[in-house]
Amino acid sequence: MATKKSKKTGIVTKLNTAIKTTKETVKEANSYALNTTEEVVTGTINATAQWQKVTSAALRGGFQLMSNQQNLVFDALESFKKQAIDGKKRVATLFA
Repeated sequence: MATKKSKKTGIVTKLNTAIKTTKETVKEANSYALNTTEEVVTGTINATAQWQKVTSAALRGGFQLMSNQQNLVFDALESFKKQAIDGKKRVATLFA
């Protein structure tokens, strides 16, 4: 009977050791996954903030360029209008 008890005690001890080892391994894996996820999220937030600054600067520059181009178009239209009016007067004096 003594051998049966020692076998049972040995199995229970091994089982308890295996459970303890498994719990520790799962805790370590969970901790690693948590830290890695936190690093990825932090890195993503930092990268997004940098790209947001770049995009903001690009939009500001784009709006300034669009404003300049709009002014150029209106200036060109004003010049064309003046030339058309002057041309009309010249044609009117030539054929009148």
